[in-house]
Amino acid sequence: MRRKLIVGERIMYVDEYTPLNCVFTVKIRGDFSEGLLRNALHKIQQKHYLLRTTIKEDKKGIPYFVLNDNIAEISVRLVERNNDDDWKIQSKAELADLFIDENKPLIRIVWIKGENVSDLLLTCAHCISDGTSFASLMGELLLLLDHPEKELAGYPFFNSVKELVSASFTANGKQIFKALLFSGLAKLFFLFKPTRVKKPLGDNYMLHWKLNTEETSGLMVKCKVNGVTVHAALCVAFLEAFKEIKGGKAHGKVICPVDIRRFIKEIKDDNMFAFAPITELTIDKYGEIDFWSKAKKLKSDLDSKIAAMEVYELLAMSEYFQGSVKGMIKLLKSTEGSHDITLSNMGRLNIQEQYDSFEVETIYSPNVSMPWRNANTAVISTFKGQMDFVICSNNSFLNEAEAEAIKDKVSQLLLKEDIVFYA
Repeated sequence: MRRKLIVGERIMYVDEYTPLNCVFTVKIRGDFSEGLLRNALHKIQQKHYLLRTTIKEDKKGIPYFVLNDNIAEISVRLVERNNDDDWKIQSKAELADLFIDENKPLIRIVWIKGENVSDLLLTCAHCISDGTSFASLMGELLLLLDHPEKELAGYPFFNSVKELVSASFTANGKQIFKALLFSGLAKLFFLFKPTRVKKPLGDNYMLHWKLNTEETSGLMVKCKVNGVTVHAALCVAFLEAFKEIKGGKAHGKVICPVDIRRFIKEIKDDNMFAFAPITELTIDKYGEIDFWSKAKKLKSDLDSKIAAMEVYELLAMSEYFQGSVKGMIKLLKSTEGSHDITLSNMGRLNIQEQYDSFEVETIYSPNVSMPWRNANTAVISTFKGQMDFVICSNNSFLNEAEAEAIKDKVSQLLLKEDIVFYA
């Protein structure tokens, strides 16, 4: 296999000198051996072809996934466990560490080993993994640690977007003309738009917190009786928090990635894939109404935007914008954008809590270090009835004190006792 990265993957790849990694951490109570861990990683690597590929750029600087039959096994870095915060220190190191060796896979493991308790950090290059991929990998890892005799079934790779979507979509002349027209305009835009990359000078940071089981259950009840999704409530809470803390500097807009698997049946839940279409949502147009009324309207807007998505067309037609990717990346590095935060809600993780030989004590939401001028990212997941939050950013864009205030306001809004019943 030698496949050109699709546009979404190329943006998440950035270039060979820029780390854009994701780290997903699980805390395990119980013992397992290094042999069991390496057996599990070997089987996972054999299942997922992207874990047997490296990225090589051609003479024009265009990156390709190249299958490497001689690629190394997934590496395991062993660290002595001192306390429950070790994973935060190791996560920061993993986020900054490039995948530069073409004979090593785009994934690695840190094992923070203590007495009868361990943290496993799964690090992937973002260009091969989205949230669903991460959850699937973690579930497979835990399953194989507990039952090393289990086998995992592989799946076929694709060599181009056309091959991936051809069974369900064929572009017509009008769509191709539109794609060519807009890709040409995009090239002109990036050619003449003066952009000066503003590399973040401050430190990257991560804020982490949880809602306990009672708080999480209470939030879900409030969402249910108000006729909204948890995701809608989260979006409104973050937007309201930014508005209060940032004042007139807040944009009033949130970006939400959407799992592409809900549209494209060829990509299964346990297949690794990185491209996610996005929706942009705002609450400013709703006027002065209460929190739950805003959440209800935002849910309706989100449902409408998702229903209108033509993802097969988006995926196929985006290939006409390959020549504009470097311009897009330069723009992301040089402008603040028009949004407050990118919010990814993974929902309830489909991962077992209790295994025969160990217990999963907790799972921390994935954290990521975006190299963009606007690095504000929130990831939320729910496990064991507890909602887990991570905010990632850079001090040069959103200082940590402001992020702490936003964190506190989000929690206050979500936990406020103001259930409103609608007919």
